[in-house]
Amino acid sequence: MSFEYTTEVEVRYTDIDTYGHVNNATYATYFEEARIDYLHDVVDCGEALLSGSESGTGMVIANLEIDYIQPVRISDSVAVAVRVPRLGGKSFPFEYEVRTEDGVAATGETTVVTYDRDTESSRPIPEDWREAITEFEGL
Repeated sequence: MSFEYTTEVEVRYTDIDTYGHVNNATYATYFEEARIDYLHDVVDCGEALLSGSESGTGMVIANLEIDYIQPVRISDSVAVAVRVPRLGGKSFPFEYEVRTEDGVAATGETTVVTYDRDTESSRPIPEDWREAITEFEGL
């Protein structure tokens, strides 16, 4: 399965640690930025997730995994590729590749659970999300 979605992320001065490369914890932020862009562009719900609304459907992270391959430095141009390889009933994974001019710098995965903010509990993936992701990813 290929990555059909890629977005650019900015390497900020505050991302850099004392070794001169992006701090390991920052990769989770890069994943988050890419995930929100994907949801905005593919599912058309990124704005709703960021609105701060106390009602409606949201998502929470159930799991995060990152594998580091090579360092990212402040001078690097960074793109994050994102894909959803499958959909469950209430959860689904996002897979990521953090890329620079030198190749893949890190890979990762988050498992998200769709969440009903009104009842504060998990809920089935909304049908419009399921349809949009299925069509985009060819699932």
